[in-house]
Amino acid sequence: MARTAIRPVDGALPTPSPESQTATPLLAIEDVTIGYQTGNGYLTAVDTVSFTLSAGERLVLLGPSGCGKSTLLRAIGGFLKPASGRILLNGQAISRPGPDRMTVFQEFDQLLPWRTVLGNVRFALERGKGLSRQDAEPIARDWINRVGLERFADAFPHTLSGGMKQRVAIARAFALQPTLLLMDEPFAALDALTRRRMQDELLALCEETGHTALFVTHGIDEAVRVGTRILAFTPHPGRLAASFEVPAAARVRGTPAFAALEDYIQRTVFANPEVGND
Repeated sequence: MARTAIRPVDGALPTPSPESQTATPLLAIEDVTIGYQTGNGYLTAVDTVSFTLSAGERLVLLGPSGCGKSTLLRAIGGFLKPASGRILLNGQAISRPGPDRMTVFQEFDQLLPWRTVLGNVRFALERGKGLSRQDAEPIARDWINRVGLERFADAFPHTLSGGMKQRVAIARAFALQPTLLLMDEPFAALDALTRRRMQDELLALCEETGHTALFVTHGIDEAVRVGTRILAFTPHPGRLAASFEVPAAARVRGTPAFAALEDYIQRTVFANPEVGND
């Protein structure tokens, strides 16, 4: 499948950004192909994908369900091995999971059910950073406070709403101060209002801390809101279709710039029958 051609719309928006970057990238994906052996043969999920991510960016992988976005994220996390190509973090090949890459998943049940909110975040610091309980506790409390759950520090996961559980997962990820945050559709299972609020809260945390994030979504609205750059993927097998810079002004929901960029991505990429949308 050929790379989707993109044309500017009346000069109102920038053309998709080039993938080349002058600085040494934090993350480099080099001609990566990932697939699975199934009962019907070999299934390619991600096909010859290359891109880079610089420190401080929030890069969004955008595409329809089944295009390999989450598969690629798991490979970056070290949970899958590419069939070909390389994944480099700070110039070193990724071969296994590590605390330098923390993932927030879509599922609510990613917390340890027998530990409190405080216990979940503190345990991650004890295991991931080798901190003592005494040293881990103030850090854990600080991040719990930052996500607005200070009154629920002693609550167990089964007593929390879905949005609250995701806040704990985000606090746990940020507390470890990873080199790269991996966000696998973390708000997809939330109701629309909670999802928007969580997007705003995540954006504020990333801007406050300067964390580098790789975010997977199939929603154009969400991609424009949280990302500094967007990579659009084709349907199965996943290939890169286009790349878009997201100016700060365009990330403000409800503004003409936000609506224009959302519409531009829809019309120039996902209106194409070769790319599709779900």
